[in-house]
Amino acid sequence: MKRHVDLVGVLFIIWGLLTALVGVSTLALAIGAFSLIESTGGGSHQVAAGVTVGAFVVLGSLALVWGAAHVGVGMPLGKRRPWSRHVAIALGGVDLLLLPYGTALGGYALWALLSGDGKKLFE
Repeated sequence: MKRHVDLVGVLFIIWGLLTALVGVSTLALAIGAFSLIESTGGGSHQVAAGVTVGAFVVLGSLALVWGAAHVGVGMPLGKRRPWSRHVAIALGGVDLLLLPYGTALGGYALWALLSGDGKKLFE
């Protein structure tokens, strides 16, 4: 079971880095939409671009925070910090909603961390 828990830690780090990359890309799109607002003199498209900027900033920021949380938990998970197991279980539970890769990661994390042998590793 030790190998499974180690793999969950590595997968959390990879998932977190990929999610952070999506967040940075989304923030870049927000900058592009904002530059559209600045380059035009006004009009109905300015409102739509403003809504798009707001949505991209919120979604990009959430992706950065979510990715940082996974990286921040994945590293201490390999060092068997008891708090990291609890946070990883919570993150894995929410990951179940993120089809399809988050569901696979969340299911695997919950299986590895909630098993009897997985619990013993963190005692």
